[in-house]
Amino acid sequence: MILVSFIYLLPTISPSLPTRWKKLLPSEKIHLGLDLQGGMHLVLEVQAEKAVENQLERNVESLKDAFREKRIPFRVVERDGPSQIKLTITDPAQQADLKAIIEKDFPTLDMAGAESSNDGVAIQRAMRDQDVQRVRKMAVAQALETIRNRIDQFGVSEPDIRPEGEDRILIQLPGIKDPQRAIDLIGKTAQLEFKMVAEDVTLKEAKEGKASEAVKIYPMAAFDPGSTRAADSEIVLKDRTLMTGESISNAQVQIDHQYNKPYVALEFDGQGARLFERITEDNVKKRLAIVLDGRVYSAPVIQEKISGGRASITGSFTMEEARDLAIVLRAGALPAPVKIMEQRTVGPSLGQDSIRKGLISMLVGAVGIILFMAIYYRMSGVIADMALFLNILVLLGALALFRATLTMPGIAGIILTIGMAVDANVLIFERVREELRLGKTLRSALDTGYSRASITILDANITTLIAALVLFQFGTGPVKGFAVTLTIGIIASMFTAIIVTRLVFDYLLTQRRVRTISI
Repeated sequence: MILVSFIYLLPTISPSLPTRWKKLLPSEKIHLGLDLQGGMHLVLEVQAEKAVENQLERNVESLKDAFREKRIPFRVVERDGPSQIKLTITDPAQQADLKAIIEKDFPTLDMAGAESSNDGVAIQRAMRDQDVQRVRKMAVAQALETIRNRIDQFGVSEPDIRPEGEDRILIQLPGIKDPQRAIDLIGKTAQLEFKMVAEDVTLKEAKEGKASEAVKIYPMAAFDPGSTRAADSEIVLKDRTLMTGESISNAQVQIDHQYNKPYVALEFDGQGARLFERITEDNVKKRLAIVLDGRVYSAPVIQEKISGGRASITGSFTMEEARDLAIVLRAGALPAPVKIMEQRTVGPSLGQDSIRKGLISMLVGAVGIILFMAIYYRMSGVIADMALFLNILVLLGALALFRATLTMPGIAGIILTIGMAVDANVLIFERVREELRLGKTLRSALDTGYSRASITILDANITTLIAALVLFQFGTGPVKGFAVTLTIGIIASMFTAIIVTRLVFDYLLTQRRVRTISI
């Protein structure tokens, strides 16, 4: 057990290990927490009401498609407020058909009111309260998972990502070198949409409201091969979204060898590939705009039907921007925007100072205990001191084995373990002393002392272990770090105090034929 602990701890002690070691033996180091190596602390609030609005907007588009398919003429289908949809149909006789469509395909929409006028019948449909709450909860849960996927691909070691309250997410990123890049990556909504360019509508007509069809003006990054940045212009797109980024199965950074610029290559899943093929087939010689978070990155002309489920996003990206964009597209879009409620950056100098002070406190505590045990129990105390060193070795090896994160409270747990590690030996030695005073032989006194004191030691340590496990289960952050080292330390101290020291005494009595041991 001691050998295994040393093997797992060696990568932490000696980072420059040979390649053969890394291939055959453990190479995972002890990870340091945010308070020791520095990093970033974020609290995000998920704008869950936006997820409800997005759900209604999707319902609006789906209702329009359903009305066109069933040949129900309508004047208005639009979102009205945070959780309602307003529909205006021209023929009152078709109310029954409208009701049948909604009850069949849109069961989450309940009747909220109806009003007749010269323009037709205006009907209001509202999402049920339970469905609104369900969408909000799903938005927070999906945002948590999406952010976790993005951070995992970003390459942060031992991030701490967990929900906080109903709509907040706590994020701790130890060792982060570029906080702003991490914030941009985490907070990017990454809503990818494919829309057709309204080629029959000029920008001036759209701004003056003279367009005959439903169109919208979008900012567009004008691609300039000789520039490192894109200059924004404006473009008019049809309001209808033909396809979204939900069908993306992969996104990778590639290099355009003509301009030596990076771009993002997209791959769609089976359903997405078929949809993209149909879109390109129906719109040959027309321009298809690729819109990300409300900004058009490119609007190429479709020369022919595109099979195979592949597309690309070009623009004036740096390699880092293209890589981050590929990460967020692979990880998926956030269901709703997130707002930074709290941001804190911990510098590595503070972490180094904490490590230094923690090591000094461990050293002072250990030296005090070693001197006391050696003076008070003499030779037996030296054996207990040896067990103390082994206890620390096993504890640190276990931290590396389980890939636990060492925090400042974790160092406090190690210091507490150092104090408790010799406690079991004190109980044993005092029991042995009592047996020796009764006139028993050294061998008999050791047997009795270990057997009877072990029960007391187990009782005391098991109750402490229960408390540590409860802290680990229900605690968060610093409390959990303390519980991890305390739990491992308790188990390691029982092993070294009861088993290792007993083996040493047995060796001295049986192999070395020692007749007396100072205690």
